[in-house]
Amino acid sequence: MKDPNKRQMMNKQPRRNRKYVGQFLFFLFIAVFILIVGRFSYISIGKKVQNVNLSASAQKLYTANETLKAKRGTIYDANGQAIAEDTSVYSLYVVLDKRQKSVDGQKLYATNKEKIATVLAKYLPISRKKALKILNPSSGHPFQVEFGTAGQNISLTTKQKIQNEHLSGVNFIQQESRLYPNGTFASHLIGLAQPKTTSNGQTTLTGSMGIEQAFNKQLTGTNGSQKIKKDMYGYQLPGTKQKSKKAKNGDNVYTTLDTRLQTLLETEMSSVQSQVKASSMNAVLMNAKTGAILAATQRPTFNATTKKGINQIWRDTLVQDAYEPGSTMKIFTLASSIDSGNYNGNATYQSGKYAIGNQTVPDWNTSGWGTITYNKGFALSSNVAMAHLEQQMGAKTWKKYINRFRFLKSTNSGLPGELSGSIAFQRPIEQADTAFGQGIQVTVFQMLQALTAVSNDGKMMKPYVISKVTDPNTNETVQKYSPKVMGNPISAKTAKSVRKHMEDVVYKSYGIGSDYKMSGQRVAVKTGTAQVSNGKGYLSGDDNYLYSVAAMVPASHPKYVMYITMKQPHLGSKTATQLLASIMKPVMARALQEDTEAKTTKVAKMPAVTGKSLTAATSALTKAGATVTTLGTGQKVTKQSVAAGTTLYQKQRVFLSTGGTVALPSLTGWSKGDVVKLAQIEGLKLNVIGDGYVTKQSVKAGTTVASGATLTVTLKQNK
Repeated sequence: MKDPNKRQMMNKQPRRNRKYVGQFLFFLFIAVFILIVGRFSYISIGKKVQNVNLSASAQKLYTANETLKAKRGTIYDANGQAIAEDTSVYSLYVVLDKRQKSVDGQKLYATNKEKIATVLAKYLPISRKKALKILNPSSGHPFQVEFGTAGQNISLTTKQKIQNEHLSGVNFIQQESRLYPNGTFASHLIGLAQPKTTSNGQTTLTGSMGIEQAFNKQLTGTNGSQKIKKDMYGYQLPGTKQKSKKAKNGDNVYTTLDTRLQTLLETEMSSVQSQVKASSMNAVLMNAKTGAILAATQRPTFNATTKKGINQIWRDTLVQDAYEPGSTMKIFTLASSIDSGNYNGNATYQSGKYAIGNQTVPDWNTSGWGTITYNKGFALSSNVAMAHLEQQMGAKTWKKYINRFRFLKSTNSGLPGELSGSIAFQRPIEQADTAFGQGIQVTVFQMLQALTAVSNDGKMMKPYVISKVTDPNTNETVQKYSPKVMGNPISAKTAKSVRKHMEDVVYKSYGIGSDYKMSGQRVAVKTGTAQVSNGKGYLSGDDNYLYSVAAMVPASHPKYVMYITMKQPHLGSKTATQLLASIMKPVMARALQEDTEAKTTKVAKMPAVTGKSLTAATSALTKAGATVTTLGTGQKVTKQSVAAGTTLYQKQRVFLSTGGTVALPSLTGWSKGDVVKLAQIEGLKLNVIGDGYVTKQSVKAGTTVASGATLTVTLKQNK
């Protein structure tokens, strides 16, 4: 029999073990509890896990930095009219996900699809039936739906009209766009700004040619930013915007271009180009005393609004093409001969041909005109006369004047890709060739610069197209461009003498420029005809010439210089001089008319009329000489199309928005720029036929037109 004490001891052992295990588990639980509490306390106080700040991470998860887009600067004409400006277009989408609610329970998804379809059909080019079909997808459960091209490129006005319907679930995305209200309007010179995605994924407007590219840094503003709160799905919570950095808009650039002269020049150039289909054309109107470019264009060109023709040529041929100028170069040969004291206009020479070594310089009339004076030789555009003048001066003197007129040097216009030109000047025949514009390559801007020495009594002016750059926030001028003298290559006496000889081209019975006569004005002209080179030699055939003209009006004291080139035209029944004169004369006449009007017309500034009664606003603008067009049926001005303080030219059209229903006005007599501006304000799709001023409109005046509707206008030039 076992010992009772021993058995009792054995019975106590398990109880003791259970007690120890229980105590161990108890203390282990306490330790773990303390550890967890300590850890949570550490996290809650320090807000860090493995050196990661949980507070910052949570803030980052539900907070986003939203970019505040800076507005690209506006490019203006000489009268303060916008010729390139930022505009916002919008894309529309509708949220269908019923989980989308605001923090206060407001529904952020489409709750009334029937009404949404009705409203979209009213303001967008989409039928109610199609809108409903998109709003009710047959398969899947998409978070949101879009409406294709009908829901894109929506104007601000249309967006606001849709928003005024207070449709739940309807949202808009803003997109940057650039508006060129005049369409084909110095397009290569002004250039283009197009959306470009940067390395950080942001999209910004970037200049790709012309002034838009040259002044891209000044025009581009600095984006700002703001913090917003997001929900668990990543969507912004209403009322949570918090600005942190304000956007700085880009500077505004003011050009020297005159919209009225530019529009007329475009029309006349298009008219000639449609007849002759030239491989290229250039035309520039310049202030004869200052070098300011008042109008400039080229062919081929493109419509900056529609981008039609953009792929024909990307070069700005005013500065990026170098060419042999031909007989217009004779202006500078004659000027150099007179200024150097070598010219005797009454001396005679044998025209027709002239041998230099074993080479021959021919006249365009190879039979010549017999023995004639140098004065007559210039009026007849004799190559032989110019070759003689170069020989009399000597190559060294002639080259000195070429340099004094600053050929072979960039004009430093600031425009992208400007060329310097070139010359072949080694052999005697090459030196003689340059005297009548062969063997020397120039740019249009170089020719314009040299021509000012003749038009401005010896003082040569730099051609320029920018007058100033201003800060839009302060309206202060941050950069100013003034007339700049580039030298005095010839004396005032020489310049006046050269102009007299240029008058002979027009008014002498034997002169070859009689087509350039203008009523009531004496004109100084030199025509040019040059064979086109293919790099190895000169092309043959009637169509392989570059025709040009340099004109100064009035001849005795020029106010304007015009230079036109026309390369490889297919001439029909009209001569090259007749065609070039059809461009030069109406533009020169309009410029002289404007000059007269400017002296008799008081300059007015655009008043601030927003918030005023329509009656008071109309009275103030009429007094300032503006043409007022009212949009809407309200009696109070809610918006004015021209900023307060802008210089107004006579009869400039100003749009005053008053709210309410907008009826289409009569557009007869309107300019292309005014029609484009109206189409932008009202969100219309515009088709323009022709150039000049409106003669027909597809939608009758007085009709209420919905945003997205198409308007076609026909324009013709009033001469």
